[in-house]
Amino acid sequence: MTHDHTTPHRHPNQPDHPEPSSSYELLGVALNELLIEKGIYSADELRTQIEEIESVNVDSHGAQIVAKAWLDEDFLTALRADAADAIRSLGIDPGYTEIMALENTPEVHNVVVCTLCSCYPRWLLGRPPAWYKSKAYRARVVREPRAVLAEFGNDIATDVQVRVHDSNAELRYVVIPLRPKGTEGWTQAQLARLVTRDSMIGVTQAKAATAS
Repeated sequence: MTHDHTTPHRHPNQPDHPEPSSSYELLGVALNELLIEKGIYSADELRTQIEEIESVNVDSHGAQIVAKAWLDEDFLTALRADAADAIRSLGIDPGYTEIMALENTPEVHNVVVCTLCSCYPRWLLGRPPAWYKSKAYRARVVREPRAVLAEFGNDIATDVQVRVHDSNAELRYVVIPLRPKGTEGWTQAQLARLVTRDSMIGVTQAKAATAS
């Protein structure tokens, strides 16, 4: 199929696209339409992928990984060695980029940012929060992480080291927060309810046992 590009014309938007509100959005829509037209992927394949991404939630993915790590020392060891392979063993797709598990300890607290844009493991944590994509968070958490964490209600003791990890297009992170006290004997399902998206980014702790 050929097109006569001497006559201005416009492809209709795919159903997943709102009307572009800027030149950048218009460029993105045009590129998407071109890729569909060239047969790189179909509109149905795109919609299916979007639905799969949007359906991801911490209860079915990230929280289960953390709860399993709290309960199973062998799984935690596997996460440390090869997070993608360990996650895959649970029947969860770890995505196409490298993923690294960051284990919080009484001596070290990890927090994740993407200083260049907003790289984030959606397939494990679902939609990124608006603040994660904000310029303020991306700049400040690198310069003054303790102050930023305190604004989330997460006051880190002075004898605990705070490590900031910068995600990128090739490498994403998931934080394994400290297991809350008072959860001895809990099941994986019970523990998973204490895990939040923000605790897996590292800006908060997991919920206290009394929250379940």
